[in-house]
Amino acid sequence: MSLFTRVARGRLAAWLTVAAALVVGAVVFGLPRPDNPAPVSTTGLSVRWQSTQVERLQDQLPTSEIQPAVVVVSRDDRAPLSESDRAALADRSADLARLAAGGQVSPAQVSPDGTVALLAVPLSTAGGQQAVVDEIARLRTAVADLPDALTVEVTGAPAFTADLTRVFDGADVTLLAVTATVVALLLLVTYRSPFLWIVPLLVVAATEQLTLRAVDTIVPALGIHLQEGQVTGIASVLVFGAATDYALLLIARYREELRREENRFTAMRAALRRTAEPILASGSTVVLGVLTLLLSEQETNQALAVACATGVVFAMLSALFVLPAVLVIFGRGLFWPFVPRVGSPAREGRLWGRLGSAVVRRPAPVAALATLLLAGLALGGLGVRSGLSETERFRVKPEAVAGAETLARAFPAGTTQPVAVLTNPGATQAVLVAASTVDGVAAARPGPVGDRVAQVDVVLTAEPGTAASDRAVTALRDAVAAVPDSAPPTVAGADAPTGALVGGTVAAGYDAQQADTKDLWLILPVILLLVGAVLVLLLRGLLAPVLLVLTVIASFFASLGAAWLLFDHLLGFPALDSGVLLLAFVFLVALGVDYNIFLVTRAREDARRTGTRAGMLSALRVTGGVITSAGVLLAAVFAVLGVLPLITLTQIGIIVCLGVLLDTLLVRTVLVPALAFVLGDRFWWPGRIRRVPDAPAEPVPAQPIGTRD
Repeated sequence: MSLFTRVARGRLAAWLTVAAALVVGAVVFGLPRPDNPAPVSTTGLSVRWQSTQVERLQDQLPTSEIQPAVVVVSRDDRAPLSESDRAALADRSADLARLAAGGQVSPAQVSPDGTVALLAVPLSTAGGQQAVVDEIARLRTAVADLPDALTVEVTGAPAFTADLTRVFDGADVTLLAVTATVVALLLLVTYRSPFLWIVPLLVVAATEQLTLRAVDTIVPALGIHLQEGQVTGIASVLVFGAATDYALLLIARYREELRREENRFTAMRAALRRTAEPILASGSTVVLGVLTLLLSEQETNQALAVACATGVVFAMLSALFVLPAVLVIFGRGLFWPFVPRVGSPAREGRLWGRLGSAVVRRPAPVAALATLLLAGLALGGLGVRSGLSETERFRVKPEAVAGAETLARAFPAGTTQPVAVLTNPGATQAVLVAASTVDGVAAARPGPVGDRVAQVDVVLTAEPGTAASDRAVTALRDAVAAVPDSAPPTVAGADAPTGALVGGTVAAGYDAQQADTKDLWLILPVILLLVGAVLVLLLRGLLAPVLLVLTVIASFFASLGAAWLLFDHLLGFPALDSGVLLLAFVFLVALGVDYNIFLVTRAREDARRTGTRAGMLSALRVTGGVITSAGVLLAAVFAVLGVLPLITLTQIGIIVCLGVLLDTLLVRTVLVPALAFVLGDRFWWPGRIRRVPDAPAEPVPAQPIGTRD
C-alpha cells in the first residue's frame, strides 16, 4: 500500500471518528431529562436513621409544610432596645402577618438583657426550594426599612436554605470559567505552542459539558436525587483533571513516535498501542474508586459516584478516540514551533536524568528520607478536629449565619433550630418532663399535634453542630426513648421504635456525622482492595502493587497533615467537615494511582530490554515531565474548588491538591524509583520480566515540550 493511500485512509478514519463523536454528543444532549427525584431526606440519609424517621412522621402533623423564619433585631451598638425600637418592631409584626402561613405572627420575644428581639414568621415550604428562596427574599425586603440604628437579620431553617441556594447561584459558570482558564494557561506553558494547547482544551471542555448533560439524565434515572452545585462542581473538576492528564500522556507519546515515523497516522497508532493500557487501567481504577461511594449512607455521595464515574468514562473515550483523530487531522504543524521531525535529536530530560542517577547511587537512603518526609508531614494531622457547626460551613458569612450568631448572644444557641421529639399524643407530657431534665436542654415545650403523632420542641443551650450539641442530642434520645409507651407510629422501611424519636435539623446533622464515620471505615478498605486488584492484574505481581498502595496511603496522610497545618494556622478553619476525609481519600487514592500506572507500566516496558533498574531510570527520564505536567495541572484544577463558597469544597480541593503534588514531585519521581532500584527484578515478585535482548534499543525520547530542565 502506498504512502498516499495510507494517509488518505488515515485521514478518512479520523474524520469519521470526529463525525461519530459529534453524533454521540448530539444523542446525549437529546436525551430526555427525567424529573429529579425528591431527596430521601434533607440529609440524604435512609429511614434507618432516626432523624429521617422523624422527618417522615412530621408529614402527619398539620404544620408539616410550615417552618419558622426568625427575624433577629438588635442595635448597632449592642445596647438594650429602646421603647421606640420595640414599638417599631411591634408595628412591623402586623405587616409581616400577610407573609406568614396562616396570616398570623406571634408577638416579638425580647431577650432577658433586652439587647435582642426575635420575631418568628411561619413560612410555607410547600412550593419547594425556590419558593422558600422567594419567601425569604420578600421577608427580608419587608423588614429592610426598620430604623437605621437597628440591625435586622433573618435566620432560621428557611433562611439557611435560601442562603445556601443563593451562594451557588452562578457557581457552575464561575467554576467552569476558572477551571478552563487554569487548564489553558498550564497547557500553554507546557507545550509552548500557540496552537497545540487549543486542541486538548476544546476536547476536554466538550467532554466536561457532555458529562454534565449525561449526569442530568443518568443520576435521576437511577432514582438518586441530583444536588446541583456540589455534585456537578466536583464532577466537573474531576473530568477536567482526568481528561487533561490522559491528553498529556497521549500527546507526549505521539511526539515520541513522530520522531521515528514519517506517517503521522502510523505514529498515532503506535502511540495508542503504548498508551491505551495505562489510560484504560488508570481510568478503570478511578471509576472503581469513585463507585465505592455507592456504599455510602449519604445520597449526595451516591450521586457523586455516578456523576464522577460517568465523567471518567467519557474522559477515557475522548482520549482514546476523539483527541487522536483531531491531532492527526491537523498534522505535525500543530506542534509549531517545536515540530517533531523524523530523526531529529531527542532532548533528554536532563533534570529527571540527573535525579534518577542520584537516586540510583543511594536508593536506600533516598527511600528512607522520602518516607521520613511523608511521615513528618503526616504528624501535622495529629491534632486534627472534625465536625463543623452549621454557622461554620460558609467561607463568606451569609445573613442567616450572622443572625444565628446575634441570637446566640442573648438567647440559647439552639433557639433558631429546636430539636423535634416525635411521640404519640398520649405520652406528650411524660416526654416533656423527661426532655426537661436532660443536661444541655434550655427549654421543652409542646409542639403541633396530629391524630397519631405529637411533637415536642426542645431548645438546646449549645450551638447546633458542636460537640456539646451532639452530646445533648445523644442524652435526649436516651431519655425520651426510656419513657414508657412513647413510641410514635412505625415508618415504612424502618424497625419499630422502642420509644420517642429525636430529629430535626440539629439531630440530622449529628446523624450525618455518624454516617460519615461509618462510610469511612467501610469504604476505605474496599477502595484499597479494588486499587490493589487493578495493579495486580496490570503488573502481574504482588510486591509492586502492595508497595504502590502503601505509597498512596502515605501520600494521603502526609497531605492531610500538611493541609491541616494550613487550615489551622493560616486559614483559620475551626475543623474539618465530617465528610471531607472520605471524599479526599477516595479522590487521592484513585487519582494518585494514575501516576503509579504511568510510571510503572513504562518501566516494565523498558525493563524487558534493559532490566528493572535501567528500565525504571529510562521510564523516569521519559515520564518525569509528563507526570510533573499532569500532576501540577490536576492539583491546580482541584484547587479551583476553592472558588466555591463552602468550606467543605475548599478543604477537599486543598487536600487533593497537596496530595497530588506530593504524588507528583516526591512519591512517583523519588520514592517509587528508589524502591525499584533497591529491589531490582524482585520489584515484580512473584512475576518476572521477560527480557528481549535482541530487540534494537530505542533512543530515549524527548520529554514533553515545556518541561523545565
